[in-house]
Amino acid sequence: MNELELLGPRAYGGACGTAVLKAVAEDFQVDEVLDIPLAGEGEHLWLWVEKRELNTEEAAKRIAKAASVPLRLISYAGLKDRQALTRQWFSLHLPGKADPDLSTAENASLRILKQQRHTRKLQRGAHSANGFTLRLTQLEVDRAALEQRLQLIATNGVPNYYGLQRFGYEGGNIAHARHFADERKLPEKRNIRSRLLSAVRSYLFNKVLAERVLAQTWNQALPGDLLAFTDSRSFFLAEEAQCSDPRLEKLDLHPTGPLWGAGQSTAGGVEQHLEQALAQQEPTLVAWLADAGMNHERRILRLPISGLSWHYPGSDILQLEFVLPAGCFATVVVRELVDLLPAGQTENTCVF
Repeated sequence: MNELELLGPRAYGGACGTAVLKAVAEDFQVDEVLDIPLAGEGEHLWLWVEKRELNTEEAAKRIAKAASVPLRLISYAGLKDRQALTRQWFSLHLPGKADPDLSTAENASLRILKQQRHTRKLQRGAHSANGFTLRLTQLEVDRAALEQRLQLIATNGVPNYYGLQRFGYEGGNIAHARHFADERKLPEKRNIRSRLLSAVRSYLFNKVLAERVLAQTWNQALPGDLLAFTDSRSFFLAEEAQCSDPRLEKLDLHPTGPLWGAGQSTAGGVEQHLEQALAQQEPTLVAWLADAGMNHERRILRLPISGLSWHYPGSDILQLEFVLPAGCFATVVVRELVDLLPAGQTENTCVF
């Protein structure tokens, strides 16, 4: 499967040029934003961890081994990329135990920056946002067009697609999931089951969003839409009056698309038609998600970009800084700017 099949069209037209992202881990930096005051005491030890070219699950295993505790006692709010420099929180459940010596977990790929006790464990999805510092290198662009595009996305946001990394190499996670869906079975291993279910929900969401992008309605409310605030999981039906709510223009309120599972969507109008059409196209995947016990949820179609700033550290380098809500992908922001090339490859040698 290619990029267009997995994500859908861009909102603002073709790319302004080409660049490389993640030539080195430091080119993609992520800082988890977690607004939870820590008590300084309790059964749970919270760790602020910096990791380089190490994914979250591998870091958790290393911490568990150093602390001599089962992996199930390690918690984290969200998954972070391997090929990046990231800082995120972990927690260890240590009832009646002193703080362990975690030095054996540390090396060039993992550092524990600080630690503090708290009364509760860290829950999945507890972080409110992620801060990004991205450096695009080998930049070959129309600089005027790029500046205009940056201004556009700062003001209007971008389509809130799930990024390509959700789907595996060439969409392999979707092909793998279809095998299980056709057999009406689930993978036995929990991590594989979670990965494939998540990939399918993301794929179906992206299909609906792609239709809204084609119709140029991804960033506006239509009668029958289910609207949600940026940081809220609750939603409400849009009638004519709600479609002119000033909070839509401020990028505080957004139309939503479906995350399929058990239960019926209450969307109406154009959105209802899109969801029903896709459900008819992909009945096996839709039924598989419901049978797996997933509940129908909503995700905002428009991704607001907070605090976007940019500068050029070199003639062929663009550095971006911004904050996104938890669960959203920095790569879909970059996609509205440039086509990404593999590290070490120039535009003339790029093969699609």
